[in-house]
Parts: sequence; C-alpha cells; structure tokens
Amino acid sequence: MIGVYDSGFGGLTVLRQLRAVLPERDFVYLGDSGRAPYGGRDTSTLLDFAEQCTERLFEEGCRLVVVACNTVSCVALRHLQTRYAGPGSERRVLGVTIPAAEAAVAMSRGHIGVLGTARTVASGTFETEIRKLGPHRVTQRAAPLLAPLVEEGWEATGIATQAVAKYLEGLEDVDTLLLGCTHYPLLASAFEGATRAKVLDPAPYVATRLREWLVRHPEFDAAGTGDLRVLCSGDPAVFAEHGRRFLGTELPKVAHVAEEGGRLQHRERVQVVLGQVLR
Repeated sequence: MIGVYDSGFGGLTVLRQLRAVLPERDFVYLGDSGRAPYGGRDTSTLLDFAEQCTERLFEEGCRLVVVACNTVSCVALRHLQTRYAGPGSERRVLGVTIPAAEAAVAMSRGHIGVLGTARTVASGTFETEIRKLGPHRVTQRAAPLLAPLVEEGWEATGIATQAVAKYLEGLEDVDTLLLGCTHYPLLASAFEGATRAKVLDPAPYVATRLREWLVRHPEFDAAGTGDLRVLCSGDPAVFAEHGRRFLGTELPKVAHVAEEGGRLQHRERVQVVLGQVLR
C-alpha cells in the first residue's frame, strides 16, 4: 500500500498519474485541507504537520509514502527521510522535486522558469536540484494567489487568466516553465495562453520515476486491487466535491482526521465551531 500526502487537494493531480501508471497498486491519500494552505507557513509548523501526516499514513499500513506537496518536498523531505527512513528502516519517504528537476532539465534548452508557493521558492530547492543536473539558468517566481483561485474552482475564469499573465511578466525568455505546485495543472489552459515556453506538469514524471523505483526496490512493491482510500483534515463533503476536479473522477468516501495531542486521529464527525470558544 502506497501513501500519498499533500497539503490539500492539489496532490490528487499526482495521485491521478500514479494510479494511471500503477493501476493495480493500492493507495491511501491524505489531504491536510483543514490546515492548508502551507505556502506561507513557518518551517517549524511545516515540520510538525509533515510528521503528523506521514505518521498517520504509516499507521494506515503504508510502508512507502510519496510527498506530493511541493512545499513539503522542498522544505521537509530530508527531515522526514532522516526521521523515518534511515538505514535499517522498513519505511521509505519519497518526494517530487528531483523527478521534476530531471524532467525540466531534459526539456529545457537552457532557461527554466519555476512557479510555486512563496515557501517553495524561498527554499531554493528546485534551483539547487536543477543546478546539480546541468548549467541551466533558473528564474523563480512565487505565485501565492493561484492555488486559492483553483481551490475556489475559478481556474477557467478571466480572473485566473489575468493572474497567470501577471505572474509570468518578466519570464518571457524562459523556454521551460516548471509548475512547482500541484494546483497549477488545472490552470494549464491559462498558462499555455500566456507563455510560449513549454509548460511542464511534473506529475507524469513523478509517476514514471516511482514505477522505476519500485522495480529497483521490489520489497516495497506489492500488487493490490487498485483500491483507494482518502483521508482529509477538513470537511470530507467539501473535499469530495472539489477533489473530483483534481483526480478526474469521483472520490470514494472521504474519512475525517483531526489533530489531537499532536497526532492526526480519525473522527466520526466534523466539529464545526461557530462564534467564540473557551477551553
């Protein structure tokens, strides 16, 4: 069973490709939608959230976890790997940044643009990984408004088109545009209309690399029945409604998890609190 973790809906675009490439594998998806967005979070908070979500997936029976969230992959992946997947461990944690960098370098003629959350861009991880692979020029740009627009379902509106065009100002000479946020593939039409660069959605490459990794590490591979379970820390009904746009199909029943005592625990009901609260 393979776990896939994201800050919310966006990682479903990665899961969509993973299931296409590995249709007989079983997946558990965890979207931390109740605490999204991650892009403006401080490092300590990101590490706490990443640990809790990874541990929840381990407790669900996943020995392999794919961190689909670009922000977490850029900031916390090494921490998660050191904490949970060190020498002798029977668990592994993989990210999306290296496959994305490899795909960008293979596609680019020399100038790669990277668009992502403020935290992803500030980490410099994409630039570091790209420079390991070639002498490419890298220009990064934070685009904090794009993910919220997609979450509102506004990706096909004029507002989204204008926002994409605004963020791409000054990037006219990049030949490859790496979409460094899992929400951005839903804005593909807006990107293609605003740039002459090749627009790179890393998700298919992440899926291909995972399939190759499983061939090299058969001890972490096991055919299943194509089962999918979905967990979220927000409202399950809202997650199921919006999630189908990202996954491309209806989601199974979404289970709710919430933080209790520093851990994500299953809850039967979502607690919606209105007004002031005393504890």
